Amino acid sequence: MANLKEIRNRITSVSSTMQITSAMKMVSAAKLKKAQDAITAMRPYAEKLTELLQNLSTTLDGDIGGEFTTQREVKRVLIVAITSNRGLCGAFNSNVIKEVKSRAEFYAGKQVDVFAIGKKGHDVLKKTQEVIGHHNAIFDNLTFENVANIADDITNKFLSGEYDRVELVYNQFKNAATQIIQNEQFLPLAPIVSDTVASSGDYIFEPSMEEIVLTLIPKSLKTQLYKGIRDSFASEHGARMTAMHKATDNATELRDQLKLTYNKARQAAITNEILEIVGGAEALKG
Repeated sequence: MANLKEIRNRITSVSSTMQITSAMKMVSAAKLKKAQDAITAMRPYAEKLTELLQNLSTTLDGDIGGEFTTQREVKRVLIVAITSNRGLCGAFNSNVIKEVKSRAEFYAGKQVDVFAIGKKGHDVLKKTQEVIGHHNAIFDNLTFENVANIADDITNKFLSGEYDRVELVYNQFKNAATQIIQNEQFLPLAPIVSDTVASSGDYIFEPSMEEIVLTLIPKSLKTQLYKGIRDSFASEHGARMTAMHKATDNATELRDQLKLTYNKARQAAITNEILEIVGGAEALKG
């Protein structure tokens, strides 16, 4: 059994760790509320934009998506991995990394590159994959304008023929305890299927239906990426809050066990001292 000083030092260490994890939990909870409100407010807009694009495109003949919908033989694939800059959030980052590696195995024999958004994913994936770019500072100022620049960069790589397919891998926010790994096709745009075909006579288009749709496509791509990063940002804080809550509970349990061990060891030490005193007194009597 460890001596009393060692146990006291461990109790102090565990108590300090518990205070840190508890503080991190409260910070993440505060940040989660703001991030959750942002993604909740954005989802209806993103869904309505997609619905509008679908309704317009179903009224047109031919491939109005142009180069955005060009289906080429898949030889070069770009995977956009969205992780976080910080750890201590459970399996949040590792799940994305595993999914990226799984997708790379799926495209075995083809050129698979990674575009990393988030330091944790970049640091791990660069050891096994070809990382052609990374944006770690985006979470410091997460605005649509900043994300739009990244979306333009990724889109240009597809339009120039550098890549034949672009995918997004990220955590979708469900609630504070649940994050769902998403693997979305970013480019080329998936064929639009709608059961309801709108009549072109129902609307008046200015300047033209084709121009409106081709203007909406780049905006829709930027919105899709922004939603993915926003989802990941909210998921990160939810995962960290949950992880720190569990860490605090575990630290509390360990501290209680150490205190019990300390009290038992202290009681045993006192008993031994009493026995030694009694033994010494009996020896003197003898």
